[in-house]
Amino acid sequence: MAEPDHTRDAADPDAAIAYFRDLQNRIVDRLGAFEPDARFHADTWTRAEGGGGDTRILADGEVFERAGVNFSRVHGRELPASASARRPELAGRSFIASGVSVVAHPHNPYVPTAHANVRLFVAEKPGAEPVWWFGGGFDLTPYYPFEEDAVAWHRAAHDACAPFGADLYPRFKAWCDEYFHLPHRGEARGVGGLFFDDFDELGFADSLAFVQTVGDGFIDAYVPIVEARRHHAWGERERAFQLYRRGRYVEFNLVYDRGTLFGLQSRGRTESILMSMPPLAAWQYGFSPEPGSPEADLTDRFLVPRDWLAGA
Repeated sequence: MAEPDHTRDAADPDAAIAYFRDLQNRIVDRLGAFEPDARFHADTWTRAEGGGGDTRILADGEVFERAGVNFSRVHGRELPASASARRPELAGRSFIASGVSVVAHPHNPYVPTAHANVRLFVAEKPGAEPVWWFGGGFDLTPYYPFEEDAVAWHRAAHDACAPFGADLYPRFKAWCDEYFHLPHRGEARGVGGLFFDDFDELGFADSLAFVQTVGDGFIDAYVPIVEARRHHAWGERERAFQLYRRGRYVEFNLVYDRGTLFGLQSRGRTESILMSMPPLAAWQYGFSPEPGSPEADLTDRFLVPRDWLAGA
């Protein structure tokens, strides 16, 4: 692959940051519209080492047990290890990092948890051109999954990538399957979606346009799924299984998630970093779903990499 041409257009971090702020507001509006009474609480914070953010949290709603939409713009004198691990030549540079992260944990076990993140890093040092890259994606974590929801989710992922190159969806879909995997469990966190990092190959303007399409595509894909499943009847069995599967979500976020590691290593605001955690989760020793049950169907057919668009 040819080296990316960073001179095609100038980096414009302010344009990306303005989009991130707008995306946060629009996601808050779309998710908040499901709630008759609960509202997002805005929590503005500053970071001692530089920068800050705006965390929006909704708790104990009718649809969402917890939903968080976090905007941040932070800077510092040295890239944290989690940010320079893939680019060791950038270690020691100062940095600017900005983005939006979203996690929604519904009450109803038939409504999947959803996660999205879009972000920009700029690494700088005196006498050298800034090095920038985007990252992000979105993924879906169902508890009682529906085939048509997974197909629609991946159709949205495909359509977000298509205008920017036929190779992007298969690349970033496969990367998502690889990334959102729990090696110690030997299973996926959910049905995947998109994941990308170190993305600069289109030049700044087109890379930002791609990130915007991903951010917009996430909410357009998730809202119809919530609408379709939020009135599905459920009981104690489904709730117990949802809490058990949420335990896997916690394990991934605390052990493997780069965003969590970056936030903690950069001395970000802990409350905002850990907003992705479900409010309740459970662990059962040696649990194994009954063969042929809906719970076994999740593991057998959905928590494995699949070509969701084959034949769709």
